[in-house]
Amino acid sequence: MGAHKYYTVNENKITRTKPFCPKCGSGVFLAEHADRMTCGRCGYTKYSKK
Repeated sequence: MGAHKYYTVNENKITRTKPFCPKCGSGVFLAEHADRMTCGRCGYTKYSKK
């Protein structure tokens, strides 16, 4: 996935579309799955509530 899909540009502001991993820090994004968000580097998993 290209880096341009991780950010959106609105007027003069750049915003992230996906959150960073809380364990790995900035630069490592969490992957979005149907019921969870996971880090591909350290394996951190955040489950979504239904």
